[in-house]
Amino acid sequence: MINRRQFVLASAASAGVLGAGLSARAQELPAGYPADYKAMLEKARSEGAVSIYTSTDDVQGRPIVEAFQKAFPGIRVDYNDLGTNGAYNRIISEAAAKQVGSDVVWTSAMDLQMVLVQKGLAEAYKSPEAARLPGWGNFNDTLYGTTVEPVGILYNKAQLASFKLPKTRAELLAFMRDNKDALKGKLATFDPEKSGTGFLFFSNDAKTMPDTFDLVRAFGATEGKTYGSSGAMREKIVSGEHWLAFNIIASYAIEWAAKNPALGYILTSDHTAAFSRVANISKGAPHPNAARVFLDFLLANSGQSALASVGAPSIRTDVTSGLNLTRLTEMAGGNLKPIPITTALLEATEPKNRADFFRRWKEALRG
Repeated sequence: MINRRQFVLASAASAGVLGAGLSARAQELPAGYPADYKAMLEKARSEGAVSIYTSTDDVQGRPIVEAFQKAFPGIRVDYNDLGTNGAYNRIISEAAAKQVGSDVVWTSAMDLQMVLVQKGLAEAYKSPEAARLPGWGNFNDTLYGTTVEPVGILYNKAQLASFKLPKTRAELLAFMRDNKDALKGKLATFDPEKSGTGFLFFSNDAKTMPDTFDLVRAFGATEGKTYGSSGAMREKIVSGEHWLAFNIIASYAIEWAAKNPALGYILTSDHTAAFSRVANISKGAPHPNAARVFLDFLLANSGQSALASVGAPSIRTDVTSGLNLTRLTEMAGGNLKPIPITTALLEATEPKNRADFFRRWKEALRG
């Protein structure tokens, strides 16, 4: 059964701004917006709603929804947190039944959403904000990156006070091997079979870093535990049941460490992968104009600022509230490695490649 959280916002707040100044009632359009955008806004208002299928939880999702409602009162937002696998499976099943319920799909499973594009379930739309994104953050004006979020380490400071903390991937491997007995049952990471995000992280590592299965093997030797979400790992780290979690969503870890002095985070300075929460408009979206307006807002400075303010770093470099692409690159010692939004994402999802990955994963866990 899908773990589903939904909230609906229908605000009568006064109009706000989109990007450089566009609002639902504005007379002037920001630079780069076509003259007929006003007509699309009118159609979006007449549609009256936009349905979002997402894996972004309420804490990070609500600010962007509330900001959108302030800018576009009268367009109700139906926000459905289905998780990565849940969103993908629901889109596939609704498409097969010819009952499309989503307008915008927005999740962290970059590879699964590229599959949706490949299957013809995503609508191309050239956003006026596209030029402000890095080249790797836009696939054929169909699949857009909305954040840049590092993959990193979360740890309990007190539990690891007597250990030398690993600062690189090589040091992480040595940390696991050299302290195998002390770390029994104390490490955590994603379960790539239960989490689309976890599969993306580890399959990307397997493709780009030769030490990936050595890390998994060392992790297995410590009898480490796997989880379906970063939040579940955070709870175990806070309680002290686990001491360190690796390959988690580090944008979360940075935010958690800022709020809880018992926690620390690490971005490995030799190589820090980064993913994007990606968004597309559904083919056959029931509210296509509202979908375009929401996507534009998600990519605009105002929407990006709303995301960055709650710990989802901006893919843009001109956003100053919270973290952005430039600042994260600095924090990773210049070695931030964003996963490009290209068809290469499909390689790991091919049934043979996926089966081979899980075979190697399970063999490495068993040592």
